[in-house]
Amino acid sequence: TTPRAHPTPVPTLSGVLQLAGDGYHTCALLTTGAVQCWGRNVNGQLGDGTNNDSSTPRSVTDLTNLTQIVSGAGHTCALDAQAQVRCWGDNTYGQLGDGSMTSRNAAPATAIAGLANVVEVVAGGYHSCARQNTGQVYCWGSNSSGQLGDGATMDQNAPVLVSGLVATQIVAGDRHTCALRTTGEVACWGDNSFGQLGDGTITNRSTSGPVPGLINAAAIDTCGGHTCALPQTGVLSCWGDNSSGQLGDGSTTNSLVPTDVLWP
Repeated sequence: TTPRAHPTPVPTLSGVLQLAGDGYHTCALLTTGAVQCWGRNVNGQLGDGTNNDSSTPRSVTDLTNLTQIVSGAGHTCALDAQAQVRCWGDNTYGQLGDGSMTSRNAAPATAIAGLANVVEVVAGGYHSCARQNTGQVYCWGSNSSGQLGDGATMDQNAPVLVSGLVATQIVAGDRHTCALRTTGEVACWGDNSFGQLGDGTITNRSTSGPVPGLINAAAIDTCGGHTCALPQTGVLSCWGDNSSGQLGDGSTTNSLVPTDVLWP
C-alpha cells in the first residue's frame, strides 16, 4: 500500500458513530450498531472470519447492536446493547477473556462469562478491561507488568477484579492501566518504565495506586507509555514517555509526575 500525505475518504463507509484504531488495524462502529474493520488481520482482529489483511472495510460477522468498539495491538473488543463484552483476534495472553488462549477470527457467539452490566470497555496492547455500572473494574490478558491490577504478574484468560477501586472512567496504555475515581483522583497500575504511573518512580505496580497531586480530574487518557489528565479547572497535565515530545511540556525528557502542557 502507498502512504498518503492528506486525508482520504474510506470507501463504502458511512454513518460512523465511533472509531477505534491501533498501529495496524482500524474499526468503525456504525449508527446501525454494526462494526466494520480494515488493516492487518494476521490474528483475526478484523473479525470477518479470515486472517487476510484488508485495505477496505469488512463487516465483523454476526455482530449487531453494539454501543462501543476498542482495539488493542492485535485484538478487538466490543460492548453490546445488553452491557456485555465480546472480543476477537489475538489471544496469546488471554486478552479475549473467554477462558482460553486460542485466537479467533470472528466475533464469538456468546459474551465474556461472568461480566455483566458493563458500561465501558478498553483495550491495551495485550490486555483488556471493563468497567461495570457499579464502578468496579475487571481486567484480563497480559499481566507481565501488573497491568491487570490484581496484585500479581500472571496472565489471566478471564476477567479478574481490580481491588479497592470505584471508577468513573478507565483507560489502557501499552502495558499500563489508569482509572478516574469517583473522588476525582487518578489511579494507575502496571508498567512504569517511563514514569507513566505518575507516582514519581519507575517501579512497576500490580495494584492501583494514586497519582499524587491529581485530586480534581474530569477526564483521563493514555497511549503507549504516557498518560494525561484534564482537570475540572486548570491546565491539562501529562506524564511518562516524552521521547517524541508527547507530554507537550516543551522538552523531550520523560516525566515521573504530572507536568503541565504548555499552550501557545
